Amino acid sequence: MKIQLATGNTHKIDEVRAILGENSGIELVGYSGQEPIENGVSFYENALIKARSAFQATKIPTIADDSGLAVEVMGGAPGILSARWSGKKDDEQNRQLLLSQMRDMDHREASFICSIAFVNNEGEHGFTGVWSGELSREPRGEGGFGYDPIFIPQGLEVTAAELPAEVKNSMSHRFLALSQLAEFLRRPQ
Repeated sequence: MKIQLATGNTHKIDEVRAILGENSGIELVGYSGQEPIENGVSFYENALIKARSAFQATKIPTIADDSGLAVEVMGGAPGILSARWSGKKDDEQNRQLLLSQMRDMDHREASFICSIAFVNNEGEHGFTGVWSGELSREPRGEGGFGYDPIFIPQGLEVTAAELPAEVKNSMSHRFLALSQLAEFLRRPQ
């Protein structure tokens, strides 16, 4: 089955390919068309905006995701603004701003959230994964991207950026959402 991933983020494309695996029966192709304005008020709404736009442009079944970090004491922020929390799409600046905002906070619970929208001729479907943990006090690790260097998954003592990619990809928010999508795609339609 050929499915396109509506993103220009090469990190996400690589991660999705790794999570779905070579034996999934899915040929994943990227979509490099015009990116729509993400003006939804939730991760799922933004994922759906992207998936609809790419599907309408190509008529290829499309998945899109929107994901980010939700910090409990900040009411879920940065949330859908995670990628541009510092005002720029700059991972390092976003991490530093968040760490400075959380500097004096002892309550550091946070979750990565990933919502995936799948759009094809038969309709629209949504899947959400939540990866709970807490924020570290400083960045650690060279792997991953985004907030991975400051996110410590629940039950672990290392950041997501310190995990080997195959371990991260077996437990992350994106893995949890993609697992639901893969299960949906395996069902007889």
